[in-house]
Amino acid sequence: MQNQDVINSADDGDANEASTVNPLKNAAPGTKLPRIARTGKSASSELARTAIFLDREMSQIAFNWRVLAQAEDKSIPLLERLKYLCIVGSNLDEFFEVRVASLLAQNTIDGELVQHPAFLSTLKRISSECHQLTERQYELLNQEILPQLSKKGVHLLRHSERNEAQRAWVKSYFEREVRPLLTPIGLDPAHPFPQVVNKSLNFIVSLAGKDAFGRGTAIAIVKAPRVLPRIIKLPDELSVDGLSFCLLSSVIHSHIADLFNGRDVINYSQFRVTRDSDLWVDEEEVKNLRQALQGELQTRQFGAAVRLEVAKNCPEDLSRFLLEQFSLDHDRLYPVDGPVNMVRLGEIVDHVKQPSLRFPPFSAKAIGKYSHTDIFTLLRKQDILLHHPFQPFQTVIDFIRSASLDPNVVAIKQTIYRTGMNSDLMESLITAARLGKEVTVIVELMARFDEEANINWADKLQRAGAQVVYGVVGLKTHAKLALVIRREEAGTLRHYAHLGTGNYHPSTTRFYTDFGLLTAHPGIAAEVNEVFIHLTGLTKPKKLEYLWLAPFALQPQIIKAIRNEARIAREGRPGRIIAKMNALLDESVIRALYAASADGVKIDLIIRGACALRPGVPGLSENIRVRSIIGRFLEHSRIYYFRNDLAHDVHLASADWMNRNLFRRIEVAFPVLEKSLKKRVISEGLDPYLKDNTNAWILDSDGQYERKKARGKQASFGAQQYLMQQLGSLSASEDE
Repeated sequence: MQNQDVINSADDGDANEASTVNPLKNAAPGTKLPRIARTGKSASSELARTAIFLDREMSQIAFNWRVLAQAEDKSIPLLERLKYLCIVGSNLDEFFEVRVASLLAQNTIDGELVQHPAFLSTLKRISSECHQLTERQYELLNQEILPQLSKKGVHLLRHSERNEAQRAWVKSYFEREVRPLLTPIGLDPAHPFPQVVNKSLNFIVSLAGKDAFGRGTAIAIVKAPRVLPRIIKLPDELSVDGLSFCLLSSVIHSHIADLFNGRDVINYSQFRVTRDSDLWVDEEEVKNLRQALQGELQTRQFGAAVRLEVAKNCPEDLSRFLLEQFSLDHDRLYPVDGPVNMVRLGEIVDHVKQPSLRFPPFSAKAIGKYSHTDIFTLLRKQDILLHHPFQPFQTVIDFIRSASLDPNVVAIKQTIYRTGMNSDLMESLITAARLGKEVTVIVELMARFDEEANINWADKLQRAGAQVVYGVVGLKTHAKLALVIRREEAGTLRHYAHLGTGNYHPSTTRFYTDFGLLTAHPGIAAEVNEVFIHLTGLTKPKKLEYLWLAPFALQPQIIKAIRNEARIAREGRPGRIIAKMNALLDESVIRALYAASADGVKIDLIIRGACALRPGVPGLSENIRVRSIIGRFLEHSRIYYFRNDLAHDVHLASADWMNRNLFRRIEVAFPVLEKSLKKRVISEGLDPYLKDNTNAWILDSDGQYERKKARGKQASFGAQQYLMQQLGSLSASEDE
């Protein structure tokens, strides 16, 4: 099952109580409202006492409520609902590993948390929301999804639910596969509390009686080996009507007493600790970033603890003991009614093949067949716009593969942020290098949770003869660019480029919506080459006509385009902005949008995740609407549309409107120039999402999300459903 980034991916338990993003009640000292005099209106006195930005952490948590709503949705097949539950679990893991860990680190001095009221209030709100979200997550698992799966012949059996034959098989499995790998540790001065790996499965056991040496060691720790599967399928002959599974945690629970011969087990509980997982290296000091990161990867599993999960029935004394060991307060204890790592339940999805329990199959529709030289002939005639996953990423793979084998291609350059452990695209780059082509790859080693895969690819590429660099010190290279240089008629060199909104990761392109542009446009392709020269040579970039490059020009260009719409509106003509992205948090961009709204610009924002802009406030943002789309695919494309007096400027980008993207990353926004392709971006990437009344959530001025629903005789319309029908091949059973 894919971790959607990822899917980073989430929703509310009850569509009528969509999210719980709370507005900040006290504005920071010195907060000033945007200039709004041109409208003749003023912000209310209530707003003046309130922050003009919504809280980032609460907005991220609200996103997970929206994902959870997908698991609540009874119209979605059961295994898909289970996957959404797992996505919520994965998202919460990353939220604690990165965001909460960062907040704690920023507010810790000499190992002690700063007792600042605003910071403590933020921690309290995070704790309250995450506890409610987690409780609903497990309630939904135990009361709806698992019982309904059982009725469909998919059984996840606890010890009490297993019959004698099943218990005998589980005992045999424990003795054969599990017990030999377990190392129980009785705690005493010679056996201190062991190092516990991030997000690993462990057990704490309370013992009575004396040990083999006559001492009363009362506590033992058992670590579950990571090499063992967390979901164990029972033999078919032991399943009465379908498939039966059990959890590794249940297997160990059932036989934990067997590990302590001569001792009485009084109590026990599974537990799991989440740790700070952000890697940190001083890029200004290290001589070799790759070697430094390899060292950091070994210690990532043992960062500072930020959350402790235990079984719901864990005795208070054992919970308190664990909290002390990990230096955590009680607010960061999460008792759960089920496995402490719900993400692992996704393994069930991989085992079960019943079509009725899954989304109907969807196949991307190819743009046509061509030989390795045909794609270059085609690009000389026209640009190719790809809309994933509705159109296959294979076209991009074919582009790079064709370049690697074409004797007329002399050079290939590419950025790599995420590509996965197995990649045909990377293998093509290796082939090209071995065939003597000039291959330059900018590998981002600091791509969170993909560092190890990227290090491995960097090593393979270098051994094949490619030139590998790691971008710019202190800035992540997040731009999605590939360039092919080909010698053609009369010995001239022609440039062909691919620019995208998503990663060069063949797996995620089946689940994430993204746009990609293949082009031989001389201006755009030449500027892509300039970006590569900038990244490899560390030269000052030339002024670019077509590309907006962060951290130099992207934010100023965005604000310039917003202000241009405001100027047009002030002059009495329609001003219009539509933007689609993952997150909107940059305060300068938000203030520019507020000012444009005050000038009369109509603004629609399609923001999948965190959004700090407060829409619909009279005198501030009354012309701004914000919606979030949560559906079958993870919405990942970034689209900036400005009407610009009917010029209809369309830019696609790798960047969200966040401070980190605009100032701490190498990002590229690129224009779509051909009119027919502009229309496609608007008609496929924007218009359907503004019409969606099935998977859309509307953000109000109080920071609350409400699910959009068809009313009266209005037909239901889902953007992703529409695009699957229009662009791909979808099973008839999915048709509306």
